[in-house]
Amino acid sequence: MGVRCKFWLLKKKRFCAIPPLPNTEFCGNHSTRSDDRWIQCSIDPSHSVLQSNLENHLRRCPLLKHKNSLSLQPFYQKGINGGDEEDEDVSSESKRMAVQCITVPELIKLIEKIKSVHASICKDIQDSCNIPEVCRNWINRANDWKIPFQEKHVIQQASILGNLEKLGAIKSCSSVGEQLHSPAVVEFGAGRGYLTQMLADCYGVSKVFLIERKSYKLKADRSLRQKESLMLERLRIDIEDLNLNAIGSLQGVPYLAIGKHLCGPATDMTLRCCVGENGSTSYLRGLSIATCCHHLCQWKHYINKSFFLSQGMSKDEFHAVTWFTSWAVDSADHEESDTKIRENEKVLEGDDDDDDLLRNMCARDRAVLGFMCKDIIDAGRLMWIREHGLEKSELVKYVPSNISPENRLLIASC
Repeated sequence: MGVRCKFWLLKKKRFCAIPPLPNTEFCGNHSTRSDDRWIQCSIDPSHSVLQSNLENHLRRCPLLKHKNSLSLQPFYQKGINGGDEEDEDVSSESKRMAVQCITVPELIKLIEKIKSVHASICKDIQDSCNIPEVCRNWINRANDWKIPFQEKHVIQQASILGNLEKLGAIKSCSSVGEQLHSPAVVEFGAGRGYLTQMLADCYGVSKVFLIERKSYKLKADRSLRQKESLMLERLRIDIEDLNLNAIGSLQGVPYLAIGKHLCGPATDMTLRCCVGENGSTSYLRGLSIATCCHHLCQWKHYINKSFFLSQGMSKDEFHAVTWFTSWAVDSADHEESDTKIRENEKVLEGDDDDDDLLRNMCARDRAVLGFMCKDIIDAGRLMWIREHGLEKSELVKYVPSNISPENRLLIASC
């Protein structure tokens, strides 16, 4: 391997792969100048430019061209699914500092409140790892075809679809010519589109819309486009800004909304996009969303504030709850923690005084509290879905914790 630039790419956790310029350890992009410095691009903070080149760069930044093009699209409506404009996003550091400022008696009271709410509304979350036969056959064929995939991901994808089938939203192609119950699929946070690929291969689909704000090099798009009867559109847009009703080729068409691991507020924005005042509920035939990253949730975007307020929890307590959720995935034994919740074991209790109780809280107790908080956030979402007409809906545990600790799935059928 040749000599590489010595600039360390923090995000990628490796050195730059470009060869260095003569008589220097750095490439042209990362060479240093005595009178200059690297600063973040104000349009796209994911990359940096030399301060002397900033003005020039801002006129031709690739993201600027995309933003200008996107703003002309009829389906782009800034902040349509964002929630309350008056509220502001709260950083993780601000959440942590706010929790540290809560007095010990207040924190103990909040923990008791969390336990009480969880016991009253989250006791019906069922195990539902549902791998349909048609998906098992697909996985076996993928092995024969040497298609690269990670087993844990295809199990999650198969169970997401299996739970939709269980609710009657889709039917597998068990006979020649049999078609999907819904002719269109919208995958939110689509990434490389592998969930939709399994859906198209196993169930048949006529229209696919992949929603993702990032650009990916390795995608399932190529194999999806090879299907003659399938129309594919990939929309590079934030879910927050997507007006689903304004997508011309989706207007008046029944559709499914799916998503695997929609991080934090992306789940709330997706629900608002499909089910709320901005959504086209009359054409929605089914919904299957795997939630995750609850620590990123924001009061501004959360779909069911009235639920939290009705439980006697304030906006600040909501942010504390989201901060506690990080303890769930930090645990080394997710399965044991999940079991303790299901068995309703008395945890987070002790005979010590309040200070000792918090200081001595073990990893298992923190994980139990974290899982409770994740369930409460998702339960509020489920209630909101039912209040908006999707009464045939459930919150389930769609894969075992050893496959993924982020294993809650919101499913609904119309």
